[in-house]
Amino acid sequence: MVEDDLIQKEVMRSRFVRLIGDLIRGQITRTTFQAWEVALLLDIGDCTLESKRRVDTLRQYQKAVERQLDEGPGPPITLSEFLQSKITRRPSIR
Repeated sequence: MVEDDLIQKEVMRSRFVRLIGDLIRGQITRTTFQAWEVALLLDIGDCTLESKRRVDTLRQYQKAVERQLDEGPGPPITLSEFLQSKITRRPSIR
């Protein structure tokens, strides 16, 4: 049972890394997606990213999800959750 969970988590990680890589390159060539991948794509489409920081933000997001999957279960957090956590982590500047 535990081995199956580890395999599923690694498959999820691999699919996530591939998906983010495709988004960074600007070209998705796959035609089949898991439900969680579709949810992530819809969430990413809803997020407004500065074009200058888009690639950097996606890479930071990828690292955060990889840490999440190292520490616990999936599915990956959404980009909007990641961006919100960055906002709430920063101290306010006055």
